[in-house]
Amino acid sequence: MCSQLGGKRVGIIGLGNIGTLIAKRLAAFGCVICYSSRKPKESVSYRYFPSVHDLASESDVLVVACALTRETRHIVNKDVLAALGKDGVVVNIGRGPNIDEAELVAALKEGRIAGAGLDVFDKEPKVPAELFSMDNVVLTHHVAVFTTESRSDLRDVTISNLEAFFAGRPLLNPVLHS
Repeated sequence: MCSQLGGKRVGIIGLGNIGTLIAKRLAAFGCVICYSSRKPKESVSYRYFPSVHDLASESDVLVVACALTRETRHIVNKDVLAALGKDGVVVNIGRGPNIDEAELVAALKEGRIAGAGLDVFDKEPKVPAELFSMDNVVLTHHVAVFTTESRSDLRDVTISNLEAFFAGRPLLNPVLHS
């Protein structure tokens, strides 16, 4: 049996563009949003936690939406999973290596957390075999974004960018080198 989303305390790691949009949608369902990011965002009223561990301890659901950097590799580790607790759920839509996958598998097997929703994995396309047999895990294998509409939008943007490129016009969404 599932539990309802409304009223859940959702902690978001990474309140960039994607994390902010996730927060807005979850708030519309009555979720209490808090977050951890490199620094507090003055533009939001959500509670800020400088420590991911503290964020997890105050969350029912932990959503990983941050970029992968040296600082965020395994940002969700054994201690963070312990802080999330046996009723907690972790959702990773960021990058696979943001979560210590071995610790996640162990926490799920041992019942130290309630479940996981994973769209990304540490060594894509390889998914730990243990996850496939777990009833408390949802795996989408880096395709959660693909809906009929998103594929149509992607096709339209790709065609428009190709037309612009070959006509010598600016691209709609160029890739910038840093």
